[in-house]
Amino acid sequence: MARLSDAQVEAGLARLPGWRREGDALVKQFAFEGFPDALAALVRLAFEAEAADHHPDFLLSYRRLTLSYSTHSANGLTQKDLDGAAAADRLLAR
Repeated sequence: MARLSDAQVEAGLARLPGWRREGDALVKQFAFEGFPDALAALVRLAFEAEAADHHPDFLLSYRRLTLSYSTHSANGLTQKDLDGAAAADRLLAR
């Protein structure tokens, strides 16, 4: 999959509230009522990521889940990352 240009990344981010670019990754933190809710959200996302064959890096800290999407094989951001971020928003919206 081809790397996105900076303009393409910015256009994609405009449609993804709360997501930001950190280097070659798209990052967003989600907050939940407690640890079980955050972990359950991560499990839901795991099935979606596996089906898409594109897996985010994550940090689970008590009730906060931070996701980071980057296409390592492309050494940067691709459409898969924007799609993954959009899927995360759909699955984790509260």
